[in-house]
Amino acid sequence: MTLDRRSFLKLVGAGAGAAGAAGLPMIGRAAELMPKGAKRVVVVGGGYGGTIAAKYIRMMDKSIEVVLIERNDHFVSCPFSNLYIGGIIKDLTPLTIKFDKLATNHGVKIVQAEVTGIDPAGKVVTTDKGTVSYDRLVLSPGIDFRLGEIKGYDAAAMEIMPHAWKAGPQTVLLRKQLEAMKDGGTMVMTVPLSPYRCPPGPYERASMVAHYLKKSKPKSKLVVLDANPDITSKGGLFKKGWKDNYEGIIDYRPAKKVTEVEPGKMTVLIEGLEDVKGDVINVIPPQRAGQIAVAAGLVGDDKNWCPVNPTTFESTKQANIHVIGDACVAGAMPKSGYSANSEAKICATNIVALMNGKETTEMSGINTCYSYITDKEAVSVAAVYKVAEGKIIAVPNSGGVSPADFSAAKMEAIYAESWLKNILTEMST
Repeated sequence: MTLDRRSFLKLVGAGAGAAGAAGLPMIGRAAELMPKGAKRVVVVGGGYGGTIAAKYIRMMDKSIEVVLIERNDHFVSCPFSNLYIGGIIKDLTPLTIKFDKLATNHGVKIVQAEVTGIDPAGKVVTTDKGTVSYDRLVLSPGIDFRLGEIKGYDAAAMEIMPHAWKAGPQTVLLRKQLEAMKDGGTMVMTVPLSPYRCPPGPYERASMVAHYLKKSKPKSKLVVLDANPDITSKGGLFKKGWKDNYEGIIDYRPAKKVTEVEPGKMTVLIEGLEDVKGDVINVIPPQRAGQIAVAAGLVGDDKNWCPVNPTTFESTKQANIHVIGDACVAGAMPKSGYSANSEAKICATNIVALMNGKETTEMSGINTCYSYITDKEAVSVAAVYKVAEGKIIAVPNSGGVSPADFSAAKMEAIYAESWLKNILTEMST
């Protein structure tokens, strides 16, 4: 199958029907490996990137068998989880999808299992339920944390000072802690040095927490300790939004890198020199590619992120393995849900071309990211991307940020809600 540029760009913008329900068709263990001569792509990770890669490969070429391996029977979106923390949505149900319709509608074979190893030479993925061989492998493993860079922050500390940077139980825990905090209490949030998942995410979280405090605990405040010298995304918009809505509630402190925590004392230490105490502490740790990508030798010299070919997203470290989403180095494209969606479609298109001996399609990526400032106001940033001189760059004058006067903020909140529904529907049907 081949795609011209116009058809490809239509695919990038495509959406689909309603979200799925429970009941996963499962393939078996090692005995179910592909028959000799078949073409198989294995996709690891059922999030913003993996589901779309699996779906679009099958949409473009039914002769390719696609196996999606995901440890959970569902996926919870990090985008919009801040609204739950701030009490604007009552639970995580609107952010949760299942995978069954990828199987029934597209023939994607779902394996619910934990990936424990990858053998690039043998082209085999090992899981806790058996092995699955592949011709090409797509990894969309998301992020893990560089815990060694914050002394005292381990699995036990996470239950006291949750990160809530992987949506699910940690998100619920942080929300419960915030609800239980006394009026007049202080929440402390730490922001790591970029790059990390969702550049504006911490600042949206600050907005949502402040919204909750203003409404329910007006004597309380939020201290934001940002390791970066300034807000890294939509900075002017966040600062205006905070000044207009949360003056005296948000205490933003840039260039404050937290290097140690003391859960027993509910204290964080800045460069080991300055300590800050809180009643609730949200530690967002520094990040890297998911552990399976690290273990497979896919990270670059920085030991954190996976370098890839900017057109096919094939790893520059291991042949026949493609890395998409937060884990990869995608040049100017941020680590966001919409970036992962766009990268997945580009990757899927070119995997189909490569497996059929066809020419690859030039990279054309898009990203839009909405951030809520209040329960009814949001701001956004958008851009289009291309490859130039071997790197992914933003196309000049292709996007931008919301109006500085917030004249579109209420409408953008409506757009944001529609964006979430559409993208989760596309992932799950």
